[in-house]
Amino acid sequence: MLWKTLVLLLFYYSAHATVTHRWSRAMLFPAAQRFKRSSAAFLNPVLQNSLEDVVLLYEFLLAELDIDKGQRISIKDEELASLRKAAEFDTVCNEIIPKSITEIRRLSSRLASYPRVLKKEDFERTVLTMVYTAYRAAQSQGHQKDTWAESFVNLYKALKNDLMFPHNKQPS
Repeated sequence: MLWKTLVLLLFYYSAHATVTHRWSRAMLFPAAQRFKRSSAAFLNPVLQNSLEDVVLLYEFLLAELDIDKGQRISIKDEELASLRKAAEFDTVCNEIIPKSITEIRRLSSRLASYPRVLKKEDFERTVLTMVYTAYRAAQSQGHQKDTWAESFVNLYKALKNDLMFPHNKQPS
């Protein structure tokens, strides 16, 4: 009986360690882990490092954004677009966040089973993906509109779950 218990505990520990290790390696935004062509640095900018950065990101989103036929996102306001943070915003929006419905659904699936609170860069990238998804839903018609809207709702649920994470773990 002792051997069975010991083997069971060892199996549980091994399974727990594997799952934890797997999630520590998992990337919600794989494009952020690529190298920049012009340098040896990773392509991994973070937009929100201070309250001023949060306000600036809000201004970027309130300013009129332009999404061209190639799905490149740019800020129409030339003054805002000339800021250093605007270049980082451009990198995040055009190099890191997913643009295809398949990639966005994959992200939603990963977020739905993510076992801990999102890092701030993953949270902001998910919000930007949600903004892009809302735009695509507004521009689409018929079945495509429903598909984009469903993806938007799934991202919203994932963010809501992340914000409520400590409360979700309490016993019912």
